[in-house]
Amino acid sequence: MTDRIFGKGKAKGRPETTAEPLVSLSPDKAARDRLPSEPIREKTKKSKSPEDARQNRDETASGKVKKPQKQEGAMAEEIPPWLLENFDISESEGKTRFHDLGLPAKLMRGIHELGFQYCTPIQADILPGTLEGRDATGKAQTGTGKSAAFLLAIYAQLLKNPKDNRRPGVPRALILAPTRELALQIEQDAKDLGKYTPIKIAAIFGGMGYEHQKRILAEKVIDIVVATPGRLLDFKKQGLIRLYKVEILVIDEADRMLDMGFIPDVKQIVYETPRKEQRQTLFFSATLSDDVMRLSRQWTLDPVNVEIEPDVIATENVDRKNYIVTADQKFALLWNIITRQNLERVMVFTNRKSEARTLSERLQRYNISCSMITGDVPQNKRIRALDDFKKGAFRVLVATDVAARGIHIDGISHVVNYNLSQDPEQFVHRIGRTGRAGASGISISFADEDDSFYIPAIEEYIGEPFECHYPEDADLELPPPPPKKTLPRRESGAEGKEPSSRPQRKRRPTRRNTATAGEEGTSSPKPPEAKKSEPLDNAEAPAPKKRRRRRRKPAGSRPEGALPEGRSSRGPESTE
Repeated sequence: MTDRIFGKGKAKGRPETTAEPLVSLSPDKAARDRLPSEPIREKTKKSKSPEDARQNRDETASGKVKKPQKQEGAMAEEIPPWLLENFDISESEGKTRFHDLGLPAKLMRGIHELGFQYCTPIQADILPGTLEGRDATGKAQTGTGKSAAFLLAIYAQLLKNPKDNRRPGVPRALILAPTRELALQIEQDAKDLGKYTPIKIAAIFGGMGYEHQKRILAEKVIDIVVATPGRLLDFKKQGLIRLYKVEILVIDEADRMLDMGFIPDVKQIVYETPRKEQRQTLFFSATLSDDVMRLSRQWTLDPVNVEIEPDVIATENVDRKNYIVTADQKFALLWNIITRQNLERVMVFTNRKSEARTLSERLQRYNISCSMITGDVPQNKRIRALDDFKKGAFRVLVATDVAARGIHIDGISHVVNYNLSQDPEQFVHRIGRTGRAGASGISISFADEDDSFYIPAIEEYIGEPFECHYPEDADLELPPPPPKKTLPRRESGAEGKEPSSRPQRKRRPTRRNTATAGEEGTSSPKPPEAKKSEPLDNAEAPAPKKRRRRRRKPAGSRPEGALPEGRSSRGPESTE
């Protein structure tokens, strides 16, 4: 009977695909003859053929789904393969093409989709050495393309030397950034460049996402980690991340880390990585002071030195306009610039958080959509505001210097310095939000009586005169603000208004009424004994109690042997 069901020559309990149909057996007999290891098969008649049944069974057991595989194959056939010949850039004198660097094809495809054609000056100077594995020290302002410079070097090295048997929490490359905004920006740039590579990247920063970041480090294999020093040390102490296999170390904006007091944390992190002879170190800073150069010599080995002067950003790519105004004229001039030119993406910088809040509220009152990011704004709201600004949800982003560095938002046409920065270097970082990576932009600065004291230092820093002009009278005219939309106040005696069906609450009687209830006859309830009883005598009436409290004397003033209770006993003694 078993041979009839499973076929001859097959192992016990193994179903035979060419077995005869089970319709010749009754259900009871088939159940008795079925082996314990054989699952119950229902609706066998619906199978088109034994071969189809076996294929469906094998796919179900292995967890494979046939239809999605066919769809993926069809989609793969529809997308034509990308060839390097599609990225055809002609040679230009004095410019370096990415084709000349010998980058992997997967990386070149990401560069092509981002629209990059020629290297920026820092990329052209630093990439030939870093692609060979040399250390580098770069002096570059924000907006020069330095992020892409070290990201391309990291991707090229990791793709050139793939590693197997990787474990979670052990990255191959580490990028240190001073702020959360900069860490997020580097992560996004890395994902855009390495879109077609198998390299995995994650950002670790404080202020939000603690459990999510912790889970990523514990469960996923990450190749590149972008981190702020504080959160990275926190996870390292918990054993969630180990840095003993870091092949490439990048320290971005080292001068700002020095100013913010992060250098002790950075030293501790660098100490956990391999020795500088066994790793590649890329060191970037906006300024190369003595302290910064000391750190560079300590952490790098025979580096390639590249310096990009700040005036390349301040003069060549950005058209600067400076106006002499009073403090009261600033808002009118800003409103006219935004509305008359119909600007869609503007960043406005202030020196104080309170002024940023006031300016943001006033712009909204004049029907100009805007948002604000300062040090007081929580991190999740800052990220949401930046994402909405990138998507064009509002026109103006008011910010303090917390957003002056490391934030790359495409399409910012104008940057307005509502107050001149007290630090000339910070002035350059502000206007670097526009005119990035060779694009053009416009910077507008307002200088009042207080701002004029900072102009000489700015002129010395950028090496050019800070030419100021008076605005036109029409640009200083400000219409009255639109009326506020307020709900009508409810008036109890309004004519034509129906009375509310809501029952009125009963008010609780005051203590004053309850205390004088026996004398004034108020509506407060009386004890039942008081209603039934006759008028009380003097010993039980409340009046003598009040008189006793008023006539109470200190113990030292009563004669010796006097009784404190009883009026009759005190009377004779007081007359003696």
